[in-house]
Amino acid sequence: MTIFAVISGAESWEDIEDFGETHLDFLKQYGDFENGIPVHDTIARVVSCISPAKFHECFINWMRDCHSSDDKDVIAIDGKTLRHSYDKSRRRGAIHVISAFSTMHSLVIGQIRTDEKSNEITAIQNFLTCWILKEKSSQLMRWVARKILQRRYKTGR
Repeated sequence: MTIFAVISGAESWEDIEDFGETHLDFLKQYGDFENGIPVHDTIARVVSCISPAKFHECFINWMRDCHSSDDKDVIAIDGKTLRHSYDKSRRRGAIHVISAFSTMHSLVIGQIRTDEKSNEITAIQNFLTCWILKEKSSQLMRWVARKILQRRYKTGR
């Protein structure tokens, strides 16, 4: 339910609860909601018990099963710094992520967090190893990513 809600635009635990109430008949196809939709506090507690690493692994596997890359699809890989993620009061730096976007399906098929913007090359290489790609396309993507990042850092853009 939570994944469906977030994909549909839910941004808070209350939004997820509202999504569940609105789409209860649909959700009953996929789970037991005999007692109705859990309240937002329960949803938050359950989600907080899920290991982020295991969730990431399951999500990547799910996207891999749903997404079959063919020669016509272009996977765009890009690093971004999330706006407003810097927390000065807690001395936490901004969050940097690497995303893979399927242009054919208009879908982010994977995303990983990096510690610093300067770690993009290593992060992209690690990201690509998560995916089972054809050997040639994997090597080409690594080479292209490396060249783009080298040019970006040389020019400062």
